[in-house]
Amino acid sequence: MTAVAALPATAAAATAVTVAADGSGNYTTIQAAVAAASAGTVITIKAGTYQGQVNIPAGKPGITLQGATGNSADIVITGNKPQSTAGATGSATVLNMAKDTTVKGLTIQNTYAAHDSQALALYAGGDRQVYRNVQLKGYQDTFLSWGGTGSAQVRQYVYKSYIEGAVDFIYGNGALVIDRTTIRSLDRGSSNNGYITAAATNASNRYGILITRSTLTSSAAAQTVALGRCWHAGGAADAIGQVLVRDSTLGAHIRQAGAWQDMSGFSWKTCRFSEYANTGAGATQGTSDRPQMSTSAAASYTAQNYLAGSDGWNPVQP
Repeated sequence: MTAVAALPATAAAATAVTVAADGSGNYTTIQAAVAAASAGTVITIKAGTYQGQVNIPAGKPGITLQGATGNSADIVITGNKPQSTAGATGSATVLNMAKDTTVKGLTIQNTYAAHDSQALALYAGGDRQVYRNVQLKGYQDTFLSWGGTGSAQVRQYVYKSYIEGAVDFIYGNGALVIDRTTIRSLDRGSSNNGYITAAATNASNRYGILITRSTLTSSAAAQTVALGRCWHAGGAADAIGQVLVRDSTLGAHIRQAGAWQDMSGFSWKTCRFSEYANTGAGATQGTSDRPQMSTSAAASYTAQNYLAGSDGWNPVQP
């Protein structure tokens, strides 16, 4: 029998590397580790705060970013760039354009909180991305799921996480499932404390944003936060946003009347907005502008169906 030669140390290091700001790992920055990574590389990040954008390009599929401690608050990737000066891709603290990536056990935040500009924490532009035990923090446009113009659609699954913002902070045209997650609306001290979603789902795509088995919470005044509004991105007539909030607990901050809002001259009724089997003080009390999905229809609007696509992808956890 011929002996199999051991892999050189450099090859082994390419599949599992550590980032530590204090120099105790293979790299001191996350971006340096991503630049050196190949498909399947697991990048473990030690506790600390890491400044500046992390860009995972489309040519780096299959990468895992994971916090070393299991506590998402220990590992913070932070930025402070607004879209007004840096553009959507430039403002994103994490720009993840790669498919088959997994991000877990860390915080991604954009601390720019002025009212005059969007400022992304996460731009998710790759297909079959999974986010577990993450915190996504921003103010306006925290989390974008975007597959480009037209009917192209990316899929992302967010599980047991935390998402925070005030205005349109979960938005885009992807097939996005947010499952068992806390969604916190910030208090702007106003009678209008913002909008949770802004979907721009292409009319040809059945599924858009699904919030399921989650908790919607806020310290804002009662009935001052909308579930979402209808974003016709770039004025596109075929951006017929689809959002379903189901099997979730809604706090008193959610509007009874006006839970779904118009945007840029487009009526919310041009989009596909609905709820199913929610509970809590913010759940509908029979208001006519809170459409409820029927039980028979809800059987088809499951997390698995949102994400299955043509390849049967199913990352959904119990």
